[in-house]
Amino acid sequence: MYVDVTDATFQTEVIDRSMSTAVVVDLWAEWCGPCRTLGPILEKVIDATNGAVVLAKVDVDKNPAIAQAFQAQSIPMVVAIKDGRPVNGFVGAQPEHVVAQFVSELAPSAEEVMVGDLIDAGDEESLKRALTIIPGHEEATVVLADLLITAGRQNEALEWLAKVPETDAVRHYAAMARLATNPVDNYDAELERLLPNVKLDENVRQEFLDILEAMGAADPRVAQWRKRLTSALY
Repeated sequence: MYVDVTDATFQTEVIDRSMSTAVVVDLWAEWCGPCRTLGPILEKVIDATNGAVVLAKVDVDKNPAIAQAFQAQSIPMVVAIKDGRPVNGFVGAQPEHVVAQFVSELAPSAEEVMVGDLIDAGDEESLKRALTIIPGHEEATVVLADLLITAGRQNEALEWLAKVPETDAVRHYAAMARLATNPVDNYDAELERLLPNVKLDENVRQEFLDILEAMGAADPRVAQWRKRLTSALY
């Protein structure tokens, strides 16, 4: 099984899906002989993963934006995507054993499958067990932090978040944990109140930044508040 991907569906079918499942992108064209050789091999090998890896096929003639994004100068071109980023790839038809090795490196390990099941369980004991199996697992950490914040255990949430690299999700939950001590009802009013003192007081500046993280990058107000913060600081 595979999904035909277009310029319009690439974000959803490849980038978004790769956040939870590795996606192998096969860039091909009708006129390409080696593509017709490689295609069935990719389908066979990826079907054998039983959904652990997804195959996305892209006709480069019909979807030039994707081909340009991958700088595809020769096809077939195969690119593996995980967590929204290319992690491996090859160009040209390859024998089945080479393709099988390529795909096997993308499939989740037994530990990753176990951690996924524990995250799905979602209770504190399961999440902490997941973090003993794969210490620093980002998803398990932020789900645990969210649970602890809801339970009013903000300091414990911050301790867990401090153990993993800083990402957008980690910054968001760390901000939510800090703000939970003094909840903010009206973000705009609070930002307006804090702005005059952001340059003079580091704690005020941190609260200002935490509110922006809590609002989220998708909030159209955030860009304007960041501009005002920059003006206040410099």
